[in-house]
Amino acid sequence: MFLNKVKDFYIKKKIKKSLSNVKLFATDNYIKSVAIIFDETYFYEKEALINELIQNGFDAKNIHFIVFKNKLKKGETLDYVAFSTADLNWDLTFDNDKVNKFIAFPFDLLINYYDLEKASLLLATKLSEAKFKVGFAAIDSRLNHFMIDTVAENYKVFIEELSKYLKILNKI
Repeated sequence: MFLNKVKDFYIKKKIKKSLSNVKLFATDNYIKSVAIIFDETYFYEKEALINELIQNGFDAKNIHFIVFKNKLKKGETLDYVAFSTADLNWDLTFDNDKVNKFIAFPFDLLINYYDLEKASLLLATKLSEAKFKVGFAAIDSRLNHFMIDTVAENYKVFIEELSKYLKILNKI
């Protein structure tokens, strides 16, 4: 427990230090593929959020997601990709091949659906090869191209605002 808190603090500090020279490059391309990083610790309605995206014109087969859980139980089988702090190394890499594959894929849009800073989530966002990153205003602004000022429980407001601004930016 104590070691996890030290690890979390150390990794957050290294990530924030490395963000001082980050340059985000946005593209002018339309959004076809969407990736979502969920924090299941505080938000359980991932299916409702995905349905809201589909209702706002995104194609269901092009929506992919990964879930962060505080702890993964041994022998637990999930029908989706999940990761935890245990998958994170001290050298800012993930041990989980599925997580590495997810963050290496160049999605058109990455939705960082978490509003509390956790080292694993911040690192997954930072390492992601997504072309356009969207998240909450409560998270470090250097990680995302676009931030929405709401809380995770208001997923309908989040998706409504996201769709509105993506139309203004000519992304959808």
